[in-house]
Amino acid sequence: MRFAYGTNGFANHRLDEALAVLADLGYDGVALTLDGGHLDPFDADLARRVDKVAARLGELGLGVVVETGGRYVLDPRRKHRPTLLDAPPEADRRIDLLLRAVRVAADLGAEAMSFWSGAADPGLPEETAWRRLTEGVARVVAEAERRDVRLGFEPEPGMFVDTIAGFEDLHARLGAPSALGITLDIGHCRCLEPEPVPDCVRRAAPRLVNVQIEDMRRGVHEHLEFGEGEIDFPPVLAALDACGYRGLVGVELPRHSHAAPAVAERSLRFLRAAADEAGITREANR
Repeated sequence: MRFAYGTNGFANHRLDEALAVLADLGYDGVALTLDGGHLDPFDADLARRVDKVAARLGELGLGVVVETGGRYVLDPRRKHRPTLLDAPPEADRRIDLLLRAVRVAADLGAEAMSFWSGAADPGLPEETAWRRLTEGVARVVAEAERRDVRLGFEPEPGMFVDTIAGFEDLHARLGAPSALGITLDIGHCRCLEPEPVPDCVRRAAPRLVNVQIEDMRRGVHEHLEFGEGEIDFPPVLAALDACGYRGLVGVELPRHSHAAPAVAERSLRFLRAAADEAGITREANR
């Protein structure tokens, strides 16, 4: 059980400082969101910056996954737009970002690169959405295969692909590529999946490459600190351990940057206690 924390929850820190705080707290890794504040995928000096981040991660002993959910990384006025569901050339901008993210992930030695579908515009025919999505994801998969990067596709509430079943449909439509796995957000499972959260873990296990974790309530897509929602975490961590998942379990609290060090410290303490309660040996934690 290896715990990480998302840099989108450290928006008011310089990246190097955020990494140092997380390492000092005892985290095993970081979920690094590409954005204008920490690591800009469109920086003219990106290669040098990536090399510097890779070296720093190595010094601190932190694993890394690359996240692509920056709110305004492509459009300063429209959150999360454009998406893979937009018509060309708009969708090409999202695809370009994801291809850049694959290359960054390869250069960082990241354990996975995570992304999602985006929301469908009202009135967009379902089969048009599927066609655009599969065509875009196929291009990302091809780059990931060339770079030996594992992709984690995240079902996201409010987006076109919002459930594990939706990911399974996408995976099948693409011919079940081995490079395409699933990013499972534990809070999202509680928010909208019909199955209990540990059952969601077991269902996703064969394709699981990345895990995000936070508390949440049924039917409300709001990322909460542990203990503020409805999830019973020891059975969830036990399910992850039993299915053999050894990747990072990354805390996803993007609206808590105002108190990031304290929230990160509380989160790790909670998760370690939950792992102990689940009977996961201390040696499995940092």
